[in-house]
Amino acid sequence: MFSRLRADIRCILERDPAARSAWEVLTLYPGLHALVLHRWAHACWNHGFKWSARFIAHCARGLTGIEIHPAAKIGQQVFFDHAMGVVVGETAEIGDGCTIYQGVTLGGTSLYKGAKRHPTLGRNVVVSAGAKVLGGFVVGDGAKIGSNAVVIKPVPAGATAVGIPARIIPAKSSVAGESADVAPPQKFSAYGITQEDDPLSQAMRGLIDNASSQEHQIALLWKAIEKLSAQPGTKDCVPREAALGESFEAEKLTQLVGK
Repeated sequence: MFSRLRADIRCILERDPAARSAWEVLTLYPGLHALVLHRWAHACWNHGFKWSARFIAHCARGLTGIEIHPAAKIGQQVFFDHAMGVVVGETAEIGDGCTIYQGVTLGGTSLYKGAKRHPTLGRNVVVSAGAKVLGGFVVGDGAKIGSNAVVIKPVPAGATAVGIPARIIPAKSSVAGESADVAPPQKFSAYGITQEDDPLSQAMRGLIDNASSQEHQIALLWKAIEKLSAQPGTKDCVPREAALGESFEAEKLTQLVGK
């Protein structure tokens, strides 16, 4: 038990730059307190003491602001950062090394008792503030859920889910056709924020680059036609309104949508 507690404290010190000492984490971090109380509640639940398990979970909710059903399964080195208002449902499973921020809901959309109603998070998943992950599907290892996203379908390993409803941005290794096992491990990103976490910005940047390339090619074609028409024996066939130069401000538009 104490070795697991030391591992929990160590992972918080690694992921939270505001944590200054193990004593501070042990005494002042509600996410750690919620985990410890959940383990007691989970043990009671597994041994058939259902009411006692729910009572411990109820007290933990009042003390920490984090509501975890005693039947939920939580792995090692899970960090509930700030975590006020977090709700973890009965059949939810959280893998090792996950980080969950405030206002997150791991909820269910089915009313059938005994069914798998809540999500399963793989290893090292980051669920950002305010995100809602709803349903009995799997969020793959190393995936990131953006702030306030509403996820209602499976998320592949290493992918990022953002928006309402969430849009899936595949991992770079998946886009390049590489194997996820070969891809280098990603560094921890606080709140799941990356430079490539907005699919609309990615699409806009692609359209801007394509338009800029097309204008460049058209300008080159008109210049070639002008050069040919200037030769002796040829008739000038370049209209006055022909765009011989480039006026498309690709760099300015790219800055507007974000680099």
